Amino acid sequence: MATPPDSLSDIARAIQLALAPAFLVSGIVGLLNVMAGRLARIVDRGRGLTERPVAVESSERDSVHRELQSLERRRHLTGVAMTAATIAALLLCVVIALLFVEVILHAPLNWLIGTLFTASTIALIVSLIFFLREVHLAMRTGRFKLLAPSKNAQDNAA
Repeated sequence: MATPPDSLSDIARAIQLALAPAFLVSGIVGLLNVMAGRLARIVDRGRGLTERPVAVESSERDSVHRELQSLERRRHLTGVAMTAATIAALLLCVVIALLFVEVILHAPLNWLIGTLFTASTIALIVSLIFFLREVHLAMRTGRFKLLAPSKNAQDNAA
């Protein structure tokens, strides 16, 4: 049977140590929220393109096909980023639990806790790299051509 913690100060120390990973988890949750919003917009745009009738012109059909390919690539990158961020958050939750287990059971888990925290940080780095890649892809494919103002628009402005 496990021995009880020596004092309340041991548990207070575990709570103090768990605060930093807990704040990191909340930051990752915010990041996941942003990524989920981007994923929803990608899916909505893809549905909009596939559900509308495409003109017979091959140029428009090719344009829609290219955009769908880009959206699929962005969807994949966002999915990988979300998966890596979720893994990072899960590993941090395990770290938090192990901090309390270490105090309660007086088990030397420093090596395991450090390894899991490092793995969580690496997963977060991977997530941010894939998210950055998706953002750059969106910026590259989302360029807009400025049209010359029409004569009616100029007349209305005057």
